[in-house]
Amino acid sequence: MNILVSCANGSGTSLMMMKSVEKAMKKLGIPITKINHTSIAEGKSTATQYDAVFTPLNFVDMFKDAAAKGVKVVGVKNVMSDKEIAQRISDETDFETKYKK
Repeated sequence: MNILVSCANGSGTSLMMMKSVEKAMKKLGIPITKINHTSIAEGKSTATQYDAVFTPLNFVDMFKDAAAKGVKVVGVKNVMSDKEIAQRISDETDFETKYKK
């Protein structure tokens, strides 16, 4: 599974959220093939190369084009919470059935 984590500037917040996403995926037993973090500007142009985009809730609408092309966009309230991310994956996606080993 290829994952993009995107925030405003693509440095601090997205790096922390990327670590949280990695933890959540590991807990759920979903393998990650590739994971990158980036700014919203870059993320919008590269999002279609990924299976999923994780971003703070206030940026979800910026990925409408990618979502329309089949990329699952997951909005996160607390980017530091792997527990919230795991819950959102379980509640809002089919990743567990689609990608779990």
